[in-house]
Amino acid sequence: MTAQLSNSGTQPAILGVIPADALSDDMVSLAPMLPQDFGLLFGWLNDADAAAMDVPYLPVSCLAYRDWLEKIARDSSQLLFCVRKRTQPGQAMGFVLFKNFQNVYRSAELGVRIGQECERGHGYGARAVRLALSYAWNTLNLHRVSLQVFADNQRAVACYRRAGLIQEGLMRDGAFTNGKWRDVALMAALRPGDSGC
Repeated sequence: MTAQLSNSGTQPAILGVIPADALSDDMVSLAPMLPQDFGLLFGWLNDADAAAMDVPYLPVSCLAYRDWLEKIARDSSQLLFCVRKRTQPGQAMGFVLFKNFQNVYRSAELGVRIGQECERGHGYGARAVRLALSYAWNTLNLHRVSLQVFADNQRAVACYRRAGLIQEGLMRDGAFTNGKWRDVALMAALRPGDSGC
């Protein structure tokens, strides 16, 4: 599977900048948020069960959510994409977030969530991460993309491995959630072809 930038298609340009199917493979695309996505994203961020798989759960108020969205719109330190099925381009199914850009090191962290449990486990997340990595290498000119995941979240760890990330380390008892300490795996991908020397 090769990620492709596409300027053709039936979807109109969002804000005249990025076509809705700008970064896609044969099943999913990464595209800017649309107004109808705001409620979905708010719900996904407040899904305690989903959050328990990758971060300690903290509820997000509507005011904090609005402030976060406004910050993303004004500030280039975070970059948010919605994940969409190619067969349902008007419906977001998840998100990919680049954050903590380090310009000197050409690196960033990645956050990923497929919103509904029924959509998880079908390979959409791995496809979205591969597309995000392609964007990181070919558009953002990054050298390194990393993320953190609970080590016992086997489905997510397998997803990230399929997408090309490798585990670089383990923070033992790195997070406290749901009344217990959990190990946190550190995973990353390096830009293909970049020399480590």
